[in-house]
Amino acid sequence: MEIRIDSRKKIAFPRFSHYNYAIRYIVEQGIGASYVLLPPPTKKTTELGSRYSPDYACAPFKHTLGSLIEALEAGADVLVETGGLCRLDYYGALQKEIIRELGYRCEFVNLAEYMGGKKSAWLKLAKSLSPKLKPTQLTTGVYEGVKMAQFMDEIEEIYYRDAAFEAEKGRFDKIYRQYLMKMQNAENWHEIREGYQEAKSAFHDVKLKTPENPVRIGVVGEYFTAMDPYSNLFLQEKLVRLGASVSRFLNVTNCHFRAKESVLRPRVREYAQYNMGATTTWTLNAALDYAKQGYDGIVHVKSFGCTPEMDAIPILQNISRDYHIPVLYLSYDMQESDTGLDTRLEAFYDMLERKKKVLR
Repeated sequence: MEIRIDSRKKIAFPRFSHYNYAIRYIVEQGIGASYVLLPPPTKKTTELGSRYSPDYACAPFKHTLGSLIEALEAGADVLVETGGLCRLDYYGALQKEIIRELGYRCEFVNLAEYMGGKKSAWLKLAKSLSPKLKPTQLTTGVYEGVKMAQFMDEIEEIYYRDAAFEAEKGRFDKIYRQYLMKMQNAENWHEIREGYQEAKSAFHDVKLKTPENPVRIGVVGEYFTAMDPYSNLFLQEKLVRLGASVSRFLNVTNCHFRAKESVLRPRVREYAQYNMGATTTWTLNAALDYAKQGYDGIVHVKSFGCTPEMDAIPILQNISRDYHIPVLYLSYDMQESDTGLDTRLEAFYDMLERKKKVLR
């Protein structure tokens, strides 16, 4: 019997919410390499990231470093790290040095080095990972992977908007989990599109018992922590269980394909005349939109020591004052207990609910 050995490079990317499914698709279908899809993070992930990180590093650095080390232990031979809009842009180089010092031998691709570069450089990178790659294959794989990410963002938006009001408890969660499982295993465009259409139709068919005036909460803040459920201790799930309709502007679709700095900056000119870096423009725009749309409260999420989001807090306080909308400020590092978070969220939700009753 002939034994076939998979000679493809095994590529890994740090865990980041559900987006690893789209990244897996791009790597396997677009590049033609193998992707190391890690299971959900555990206590070990956070311990690894914290143990080998500098004291000044933010929580996203620690989370991603822990993921990369676990990926190497799972057999990855190529690690890919992306750049950021803040000091995270330099973290790929630092993580590479840490991994080298730990004794791991692997290829390390820092996408920060390619940002703003020519398409030919990206194609050269892809071919270095898969020498037999065809450009049309890459183009198709990237397009379909990006569409998967956009579809997942849309399905997630519906889920957090309506899940609190389902007549039959657990229906929304079941549909959402089944959809994510299909995206985790999708191998072609038909499966991506079919999974999206089925989930959207299933959500539409769920009977809702939506209150006449439900509590609506908007989530803003630092890019990674606000989007990654494990990093924010499943903040949005907790708000849904309390009975809130939850919205979060920050996702890959809005931040990278819709929102442009040149358009968003003038909209918050009365509160901030300059770009303060990283995700602050998105944070302030989303908060202002939530305030103008009559949302009941805003939750601001950041990693501990995130300078741009710290700078945004005084402006959020001004928006809160002008529109009479309460803001709850949450700062995360690598804490694993969510008892304190539960208490704060319950108090915040109860306060918003009482305020609505008084104003009726």
